[in-house]
Amino acid sequence: VCVCVCACPDWASLTLGVFVCQACSLLHRSIPHISRVKSVQDTWDASDVELMAATGNNAAKAKYEQKVPAFYYRPTHSDCKMLREQWIRAKYERNEFEFIEKQEPYSAGYREGFLWKRGRDNGQFLSRKFILSEREGALKYFNKQDARDPKAVMKIETLNATFQPAKIGNPCGLQITYLKDNSTRNIFVYHSDAKEMVDWFNAIRAARFHYLQVAFPGASDEELVPKLTRNFMKEGFMEKTGPKHTEGFKKRWFTMDDRRLMYFKDPLDAYARGEVFIGSKENSYTVLSGLPSSTQGYHWNHGITIVTPDRKFLFACETEAEQRDWISAFQRVINRPMRPQEYAGVENI
Repeated sequence: VCVCVCACPDWASLTLGVFVCQACSLLHRSIPHISRVKSVQDTWDASDVELMAATGNNAAKAKYEQKVPAFYYRPTHSDCKMLREQWIRAKYERNEFEFIEKQEPYSAGYREGFLWKRGRDNGQFLSRKFILSEREGALKYFNKQDARDPKAVMKIETLNATFQPAKIGNPCGLQITYLKDNSTRNIFVYHSDAKEMVDWFNAIRAARFHYLQVAFPGASDEELVPKLTRNFMKEGFMEKTGPKHTEGFKKRWFTMDDRRLMYFKDPLDAYARGEVFIGSKENSYTVLSGLPSSTQGYHWNHGITIVTPDRKFLFACETEAEQRDWISAFQRVINRPMRPQEYAGVENI
């Protein structure tokens, strides 16, 4: 029942009868009319002990999570605070998983509303109308309220959404990505109401779920759910040089999205300046610590070389810790055998 499924739940909600970890206890404090928390180190009344003994996490889970849709995102300890808090509110305050009719905002197969969207060129956030339609297989947005034609049509087939509050500068900031001409396009949106934003996120997941059920009719829910949305494996600044390895190193923002390594001049750019497909070791992809001795030009001290069947890609990290994290991310991808549909990789950094 604790959001993070923590191994050391040293707090308790005396009103709900569940044990939670310290991080989740802080979220429970935000709904004092629903949940009154107390440390297990404090002195307990006999009535408190009796309540906890009579309820407990398993019984509470059976009640409050009895009808969670398969596609609904269950946050972990690594997710942003807003997502974790809304999961707790959905369970205990709104009782969304006890009454199916309360799930209509993200289960209906159609959703429309207004979100603040970051302008591609000027960086300003402006209110834009969005429509998600499972029947049309797309998420669309419109630049003008009365516009007949959408500014963009994002196919559910390639749609992804991931919360990025720090990058976007808003606690409800959501990054939506989709493929356009086999290149990744980013849009950045938020809503002032956290429930609205989480409903949009789960509506996208529902649309993806139903699309994949049709695309892979024999697949189980357990196989499909991990494919609905994904967080990026790693993001951050590195320096890069060009294909001749004689060009100067330039600082760029890199995003590792499954097998796509993309780089941007700015973290909030709409389009990547380049993408590298990272294959598997069976296809002669390797990652090495350091740079070739012939590397020219000033660069950060902690180098990484990615060897592909066609060429070497050279990167430099500012710290040893960053270098270690990037190598670990690359290694996880390279160690994973490629699926047949992944062979249409792109390589144009």
